[in-house]
Amino acid sequence: MLKVGLTGGIGAGKSEVSRLLVSYGAVLIDADRIAREVVEPGTPGLAAVVDAFGEGILTEEGTLDRPKLGSLVFADAERLATLNAIVHPLVRDRSAELEGAAGAGDVVVHDVPLLTENGLAPLFDLVVVVDASPETQLDRLVRLRGMAEQDARARMAAQATREQRRAIADLVIDNDGPLDALEPQVREVWDELRLRAAGTVR
Repeated sequence: MLKVGLTGGIGAGKSEVSRLLVSYGAVLIDADRIAREVVEPGTPGLAAVVDAFGEGILTEEGTLDRPKLGSLVFADAERLATLNAIVHPLVRDRSAELEGAAGAGDVVVHDVPLLTENGLAPLFDLVVVVDASPETQLDRLVRLRGMAEQDARARMAAQATREQRRAIADLVIDNDGPLDALEPQVREVWDELRLRAAGTVR
C-alpha cells in the first residue's frame, strides 16, 4: 500500500485532482467529507462543537450551520484551534479505519486540506501538492464559489502559504491554468504513484 497525502490551498483545485485520481483507481479518504460526517446530528462530535461554541451555530433543523461557524473561526486563531482540537482526532480515527480496509497494493490518497498546517507530512509515503497562485485561488473563490472577497481572503490567510506547501511536496501539480491542462499532469502523477505502490507491496 502506498499512502499519499494530497493537499492544496482553498480554490487550488484539489477536489478535481481527487476526482481524477479516483477515476484512475485510487482509494480516496476525504478528510473534509469525514469532517462533515463526524459532526452530523446525533454524533458526539456535534455535541462537543455545540458545547464549545453554543447553540447559535446550529440551523433550525439542528444541523451544523457551517457558514456561521466558519465566520466565527476563520478570523479567530484561538477559536479555530478549539474547533480543530474537537474535529481532528475524530477525523484521524475514521481515516485510519478506512485505510485499514484498503488492499496491500492500493494507492490510498488522503485528501487533507490542512496537511501542511498540522505537520502531517511524515504520516505519508509521499505528499502531492496541488498548486495555484493566490490570485488564481481568490478569483476561483469569488467568481466560481460566490464567496465575498473578504471571506475568501480570510480563508486563505488561515491556511499555510504557497511556499510552505511547496516545501513539503514530493510531487507538485500546477493548476494555475485551464482544466484541460490539469488532466495530463494528474495522469503522470498517477503513473508515478502506481510505480511506487508496486514497489511497496510486501
